[in-house]
Amino acid sequence: MGSPGLTAPLRRPLFRRLGATYAINEVGDWMGIIALSVLVYDETGSALATTVLFLGMSFTPAILAPILVARVEQPPPRFVLPTLYCGEAAAFGLLALLATHFSLTLVFVLAAVDGALALASRALTRAVVAALLAPSGELRAGNALLNVAFTGGAAVGPAIAGVFVAGFGVQSALLVDAVSFYAVAWILFSAGSMPRAEPEPGKMRERVRAGLRYIRGKPTLRRLLIAQGAAFVFFSAVLPVEVVYAKQTLGAGDSGYGLMLASWGGGMVLGSILFAVLRKASLASLLFFSTLAVGAAYLGLAAAPTLAAACGVSAVGGAGNGVQWVAAISAVQELTAEGMQARVLSLLESVGAAMPGLGFAIGGLIATISTPRTTFLAAGVGVFAIVLTAAPLLGRKWSERTATPGSSQLDGGKDVVLELLSGRLPVHTDPEVEP
Repeated sequence: MGSPGLTAPLRRPLFRRLGATYAINEVGDWMGIIALSVLVYDETGSALATTVLFLGMSFTPAILAPILVARVEQPPPRFVLPTLYCGEAAAFGLLALLATHFSLTLVFVLAAVDGALALASRALTRAVVAALLAPSGELRAGNALLNVAFTGGAAVGPAIAGVFVAGFGVQSALLVDAVSFYAVAWILFSAGSMPRAEPEPGKMRERVRAGLRYIRGKPTLRRLLIAQGAAFVFFSAVLPVEVVYAKQTLGAGDSGYGLMLASWGGGMVLGSILFAVLRKASLASLLFFSTLAVGAAYLGLAAAPTLAAACGVSAVGGAGNGVQWVAAISAVQELTAEGMQARVLSLLESVGAAMPGLGFAIGGLIATISTPRTTFLAAGVGVFAIVLTAAPLLGRKWSERTATPGSSQLDGGKDVVLELLSGRLPVHTDPEVEP
């Protein structure tokens, strides 16, 4: 039987709704991020306060989201997902009130609450998509389409948010953001029933512990999560110094900085399309080469003599970035049993939210001690080191393994193939026994 076409998931009304809400959610997230950044900086005049806001929107939600998912994964997702989005809408409604009655503490608290709700809703959405599409073999195509929606929202979201905040003000932007989340909640609630994998019964604490035991018992899945977390550190290390690199190192000014970011964003959109086109390629190969592309782009930026060269290299790095994240999500989904999808994906989302904070600190410290070029160099070397370390430990042909009922495709088999580079002999081990 041939693999399903790329557009096959779009024939499902529920998937179309999930994809639409994914794009709306991404644009809404950017609206909230930019509006809150402007609000905090205007009210405090402190770059440190804005930095703490970003950290509060990442680290605290990263801790809370897996616990929240374990709490809400049992009720039907038709009710849980709209409730989470209504919670986000309420949070932004309260934040809009704080635009005229400012309290830094309350802004931080509400931003952290919204961050936890956002991570939980994304994890549960991915779990619903897996339950909907995996039985028919359409999950890979569905992930590709969701990635196009995500990167499209990420590409236009900042521009829309910046123009709206500048034209209508912070409070109006936050109110529109609240309305967008209510719209998402209605779209999902009116969709009817949603498929889900039945989680095991038990109290929330027991399910959290069961999820951690599950990951510990799956060496390949655990190593993939660790490698992705380490990669996030180096991926994000350059973000705090990009503006300094563009304006001072390259002498390109504000417009040059914007052009470089636009080049990376355009590359991400291209990468999402590339992942869709290459949906028959092995996930391990896509992860391997896309991660190397990001690392190579950072090394290229460390040496780029002009803005034009930096923009060209950024487009390549953005394309790698656009493939890498969706390939990681797809790999985690393939390696995870149905009943554990929401909990494992929530951990992946949490890793993606928390680890960049460490990268920000490392990148800023290197730039302070040396130069922005050194930060790009260190980030590129770090990415290459992670790839070369993780490659021998991760399997290559995940999608070609035969799954046993209720298990992932790779770990459901009797052995794990630890092969990444062609020409190497596979090494067989018991997946439940640590080497």
